[in-house]
Amino acid sequence: MPTRPYLLAETNWKTVKDTDYQVAVLPWGATEAHNYHLPYATDNFESQYVAAEAARKAWEQGAKVIVLPGIPFGVNTGQLDVKLCINMNPSTQYAILKDVVDVLLRHRIHKLVILNAHGGNNFKTMIRELAADFPAMFACSIDFWRIGDAKKYFDEPGDHAGELETSILLHLHPELVRPLEEAGPGKGKNYRFKGFKEGWATSQRHWTKVTEDTGVGNPAKSTAEKGRVYLEMVTNEAGDFLVELAATGLEELYE
Repeated sequence: MPTRPYLLAETNWKTVKDTDYQVAVLPWGATEAHNYHLPYATDNFESQYVAAEAARKAWEQGAKVIVLPGIPFGVNTGQLDVKLCINMNPSTQYAILKDVVDVLLRHRIHKLVILNAHGGNNFKTMIRELAADFPAMFACSIDFWRIGDAKKYFDEPGDHAGELETSILLHLHPELVRPLEEAGPGKGKNYRFKGFKEGWATSQRHWTKVTEDTGVGNPAKSTAEKGRVYLEMVTNEAGDFLVELAATGLEELYE
């Protein structure tokens, strides 16, 4: 199978040394329980697929994009009592980002896209800090599930291991999805306070107090075809974003 030159893990020094990359993409996921039926690496499969497929579409349009190996651990401070949910604190994430950015800048790559697939990850403040520590780097993040309107593709997208994520995994890795009749209903509790319900107050959720099966969202109506169609839209949009970013100079970011 030929290597994909836009994936650093698959390409080689002969190719890398002769390519002037314009944008680096860093997939970032998590390792955590996803109801009874989905694998712990669900977010990693999602982030790495979306990054790779978006980069392929951008590469075919002439954008020199390089996808870095993904980070498999996310912020799971609300799931510390869920067996083998691996937590990476935000301060650790920022330390990783600083080291990655330092390397990219040494090789004249001045644009970084963090392709995020985990709701517990939030890179906004880290990007602000990167801007102060590394002013020559333009960094941004994409939460892939916020692209487009998921309600156009799913009856009930769900928040975690629901119809959206289950459909994606049925498309990408059906061999890793247990029969849907084994899945829990994904019933999730909300905070009782008005501010949280209306979205102007925020905190983290203690996951085992929110859900019994670790899912939030009913996976019952999931299908591989829904996942395929949704991912096609997501990667089209993300690919176009990478093309536009690659073609835009750092002094031309605003209009």
